Amino acid sequence: MKSYGSLIRGILLIAGTSLGGGMLALPVLTGQVGFFPSIVVYLCCWLFMTLTGLLFLELALWMEPEANIVTMADNTLGGWGKTVAWGLYLFLFYCLTLAYIVGVGDLIVESMAGSIALKEWQGQLIFLVIFAPFVYAGARLVGRFNFFLMIGLAVSYIAFVVLGAPKVRSELLLTTNWSKLWTALPITFTAFAYQGTIPTLVHYMHRNVRQIRLAIIIGSFLPLIAYTVWQWLILGIVPVEGAGGLNETMLNGLNAVQPLKNILNDSSVYIVGQYFAFFALVTSFLGVALGLLDFLADGLKVKKTPAGKFALCLLVFVPPAIFAFTHPHVFLIALDYAGGFGCALLLGLLPVLMVWSGRYKHGLKGEYSVFGGRWLLSALIIFVIIELACQFSLM
Repeated sequence: MKSYGSLIRGILLIAGTSLGGGMLALPVLTGQVGFFPSIVVYLCCWLFMTLTGLLFLELALWMEPEANIVTMADNTLGGWGKTVAWGLYLFLFYCLTLAYIVGVGDLIVESMAGSIALKEWQGQLIFLVIFAPFVYAGARLVGRFNFFLMIGLAVSYIAFVVLGAPKVRSELLLTTNWSKLWTALPITFTAFAYQGTIPTLVHYMHRNVRQIRLAIIIGSFLPLIAYTVWQWLILGIVPVEGAGGLNETMLNGLNAVQPLKNILNDSSVYIVGQYFAFFALVTSFLGVALGLLDFLADGLKVKKTPAGKFALCLLVFVPPAIFAFTHPHVFLIALDYAGGFGCALLLGLLPVLMVWSGRYKHGLKGEYSVFGGRWLLSALIIFVIIELACQFSLM
């Protein structure tokens, strides 16, 4: 039973890390593509990110317990790999942390609008004061707390589906633009990102390969289902063009729940959507922040004493908080850059290069090896190149 509970928490940690700000941005940034083309992109990105997650498992099993991406890159690629890993990891995880601070801050400001007029930075500060201590407490408490947050996420999601489904207009779902399919790739990478939690998960689940593989596959598949239904709801309710539509929402840097307030007369759908947005952002924030803290502890060789963890928390939260306080409308921008560059390079290209070097240059072998050999690794590299070309074309 203890082992089964560990598997469940592992699945929920991965699913909760993925189900965050990316989900709230997906319909906004893929609205012009249309429902059916965006689902094709979702399937491709889910398969890719699941495979790279398994590559990270293979890498983690080669290393000492709690070794993070910097150590993996150093041991497999050398000094240049270590430097690249440092830069990419900080860029990606600070972008994501920034987006979540801004996103939840906006929700707090919106929820208090009827009684207290808060500024954006005040909402962001309230969020950090309440939830940053959980990251300081560590993976065990976050795993337990995340279980209850995921219950809230599931309940609010189901309620949103039940209330929103009757509002869906099928004609809105039939609008497609396959020529803009490539524009959906960058943000979709962000939506399926969870790999930064793999080193923590391997240690937390006592290097149980079978259970970790199941946690990765199931934990990443749950978001795919949730994203498909979510896309159907939002694109079937909110038109792309017109006042309050998805294009206007994108220009204002808002999440996918915001336009429901203006499009629907039924406030219950919007209110439930706000709860869902809150749970989605917080669960993802905890996973990302915990991964960043472990990364910094490994890279800086800081021991997790009370003083050491406090210093690490300052490094995790202060830089993105300062940027969020001064740039309160960067939610979509931060997520787009996080996926287009950070996820593609750090969670897509780098694990492929590390496994290639570890297997075929250094001859490393462990308890688990991803199938496919050089052919699979080559295909994954090509997919990353295509995604990077898409991101550069959008700039």
